[in-house]
Amino acid sequence: MEAYLDNSATTPCSPAAAAVVEKLLTDDFGNPSSMHMKGVKAEKYVKEAAEAIAKTLRCREKEIVFTSGGTESNNLAIIGTALANARSGKHIITTAIEHPSVKNAMLFLQERGFEISWLPVDSNGEISLDELENAVRDDTILVSVMMVNNEMGALEPVAEAGKRIHAKNPHTIFHVDAIQAYGKFRITPKNMDIDLLSASGHKIHGPKGVGFLYIKEKTKIRPIIFGGGQQRDMRSGTINAPGIAGMGVAAKESYTDLEKKTDELYALKAYFAEKLASLDEVSINGKTGRDSAPHIVSVSFPGVRSEVLLHALEGRGIYVSAGSACASSHPATGTTLPAIGLDKQHQESTLRFSFSTRTTREELDYTCETLAELLPVLRRYRRF
Repeated sequence: MEAYLDNSATTPCSPAAAAVVEKLLTDDFGNPSSMHMKGVKAEKYVKEAAEAIAKTLRCREKEIVFTSGGTESNNLAIIGTALANARSGKHIITTAIEHPSVKNAMLFLQERGFEISWLPVDSNGEISLDELENAVRDDTILVSVMMVNNEMGALEPVAEAGKRIHAKNPHTIFHVDAIQAYGKFRITPKNMDIDLLSASGHKIHGPKGVGFLYIKEKTKIRPIIFGGGQQRDMRSGTINAPGIAGMGVAAKESYTDLEKKTDELYALKAYFAEKLASLDEVSINGKTGRDSAPHIVSVSFPGVRSEVLLHALEGRGIYVSAGSACASSHPATGTTLPAIGLDKQHQESTLRFSFSTRTTREELDYTCETLAELLPVLRRYRRF
């Protein structure tokens, strides 16, 4: 049996999304910027994708800028905002548990004279709204807070955060990394006081290499990629029509019967947590209820290094991550587990299991049965 439980790293492309990608690669392959009919036809797919995504966010098509993925979306949001607003101030706020595409963009700006405030989190990976509000100053130009943490599934109170930020300083721009949240929650940026929002295609059963940044109309931001002036000068480069079309299809599919799908994911998560509780020396990091993400479970297995257990599971056809995929080959680069106060032994024995609507209880049963078999054997060779 095979159990793919690494859906936060990437998801399989849906058949409908894959079909439209293939069609644009082979038949309707024109450059959307070309003026002839091949280009016009390709541009139509891009427009339809923008309409589909805008509908999921209840925003305007022109507020969607397509990118090469979540990393570029986050970099554009953070660096583009900083460059555009540096005369108003150089203070930026983020959290201690952000994805490297946010964290490293912040460090890049810090080296260039910007002041970064890093908000701590509690043992569940959640920020304090009071601490956030108190951190906002007259010279705070940007706040960036992820909606769902990629390592343990902590759900941040972004709607209330947006309200408090703008009440304290109406000129502060609020960016939300929604890469692990888009397609799992109803997100309406205007109602949630969100100015910028990042998402990625391959997290929602779309193709890799494509994402988008929602930019609220009149938000002050500069491009960071320069060239032919595509996408209203905000993101130059030949428009990735196949990827965008595929992501548009995936977005539409993700938000069809969303509440039903989310309920099913929460039921899977509760079922998995209950099964894990029957295993010896196993602890779940963070919450497992509806006040957490529906698709991510972070689990520590003291006595077994995460890489060892990961590959042992792989040998049985079970695929998971050691932390987040971006850090799985370099586990020490993860920021979330140290930030919640987890000791070194638990940090070094943590795996992330992540589901999709294709995940079955049979896969979870098989995983827990395999863990019950492997853990006692692997713990005989414990080094800590």
